[in-house]
Amino acid sequence: MDASKAIIETVDRLRQRRTAPLILELDLTEGVTEGPPADPLSAVLSMRRARLTDLLSGLRRAAADSRVKALVVKVGGRPLGLGTVQELRAAITRFRSSGKLTVAFAESFGEFGAGTVPYYLATAAERVYLQPSGDLGLTGIAMEQRFLRGALGKVGVEYQLGQRHEYKTAADMFTQERMTEPHRESLTRIAGSVTEQIVSAVAASRRLDVATVRGLIDQGPFIGAEAVEHGLVDRLAYRDEVYDEVLAAAGEGAHLQFVSRYARGALAKRLPRPGEPVVALVHGSGPIRLGRSGRGPFGGGGSMGSDTICAALRAARRDEHVKAVVFRVDSPGGSYVASDAVWREVVLTRETGKPVIVSMGDVAASGGYFVSMAADVIVAQPGTLTGSIGVLGGKPVVGGLLDRLGVGVETVREGANAGMFSTAEAFSESQWERVNAWLDRIYDDFVTKVAEGRGLDRDRAHELAKGRVWTGADAHGGGLVDELGGLTDALALARKKARLPQDATVRVYPRLNPLERLRPPESSEDRSAALARVRLEAWGPLAGLATTLGLPAYGPLQLPGTWTIS
Repeated sequence: MDASKAIIETVDRLRQRRTAPLILELDLTEGVTEGPPADPLSAVLSMRRARLTDLLSGLRRAAADSRVKALVVKVGGRPLGLGTVQELRAAITRFRSSGKLTVAFAESFGEFGAGTVPYYLATAAERVYLQPSGDLGLTGIAMEQRFLRGALGKVGVEYQLGQRHEYKTAADMFTQERMTEPHRESLTRIAGSVTEQIVSAVAASRRLDVATVRGLIDQGPFIGAEAVEHGLVDRLAYRDEVYDEVLAAAGEGAHLQFVSRYARGALAKRLPRPGEPVVALVHGSGPIRLGRSGRGPFGGGGSMGSDTICAALRAARRDEHVKAVVFRVDSPGGSYVASDAVWREVVLTRETGKPVIVSMGDVAASGGYFVSMAADVIVAQPGTLTGSIGVLGGKPVVGGLLDRLGVGVETVREGANAGMFSTAEAFSESQWERVNAWLDRIYDDFVTKVAEGRGLDRDRAHELAKGRVWTGADAHGGGLVDELGGLTDALALARKKARLPQDATVRVYPRLNPLERLRPPESSEDRSAALARVRLEAWGPLAGLATTLGLPAYGPLQLPGTWTIS
């Protein structure tokens, strides 16, 4: 009898839990991943990080779910890129517009540090709470550039670098002692554009005047009590106080669930329909290189391999059930040749009549723009960093350093230019001419394809190019981007262009079953040839240091340095 009673009570509790009010939690402290893991190592390393697609779909569904009563957003921890922040901010705002309670909570918006972007994300919620010991680092936007020419010269290292054109400023780090005017102009406009976006959004969310918010930025950072006084934060409260308030508002029996779990549960309930028309989603993240996508074994970011992306686009193009393709690009660029291979597959996919929509993430610049420019429509966030239509190339010359260290170098050559890429000596005059011919050819090809893909006059395309980085908002004004929005908007646009219902299924490509993942590919046309791999030769956690030291990177179409707006 006792056993039967226990079973009945358990069933009753489960039934009540399925019908009880639900409070969703959006915990962003571990960061967000762009798409599904590309390899087993990536899966392990990203176990505790939610997928952006799950969060977006979960919040969209929850807005119409009568069981969901509230959303709690935990802000802080691992920094998020501005494009990702704007993507999430838009999703939270849409959920808030359904009339349901939204609360953002942080222990601190920057603990003795910058907190402008995390706070900007939090203001999408109706209420913003801050731990009593926390601070609000609303200090604006700063973009810092360091110059190594003086230090490198002292140890006998010089750089021979060519760039197309004056705004392609990666070379400046090694060849200049301070910002050039074009460099300063570009960064000043990026900082100004981002500040305009943040100020207007915070002012609207907090019901403050734009001029007031701009003035408060110049007064920050703020102690918690000051943030409440200025209307930037609603209340100082600890986590337990915040959750007690939300639970009480949600009603008796309310319980918590992560947005990502809620989204996956909803997906599991939807039975697939064989032969249904779908939208293919192809993810391209990280520096672009020839070969397959992959990552280093000790961490570091993954790479976008041309073989992987091209195979994914081919698979989507040849699948009769795929009616449109969304290509999600989050990349600072890299190899020109690899970028061109991906560009070609985008063109071929369009030629089949299937719409190709590019959705840009935090960064889609240089090679990241190259792979995007042939799409039917390019969608970017206002804060996406894009453009950088240009090229650079050259090498460090370490002969002076080797002399100081007592290291001798001798070379045996067969061919006048056999050793031209050695870092032990400078380019000769004829070799430098070949380098510049190479740079001119790449730049001309890049700008010509921009003009063709974007429907621009070539002179206009050149004016927008010159290596200059634009925010998505400014790129939209110049015609380099078609629409402002995020992945949700790109998917909706793809469904509309393909004349599919608004809830048409989205499938990630390449779509492989377990058997295909285990067996070796039969040919380069086989879908399993697109599988990513762990790259033992990658720099891993030393990638940033390698870039700073001028060690070989991914290619001539890469956005210089680390571009994070925080």
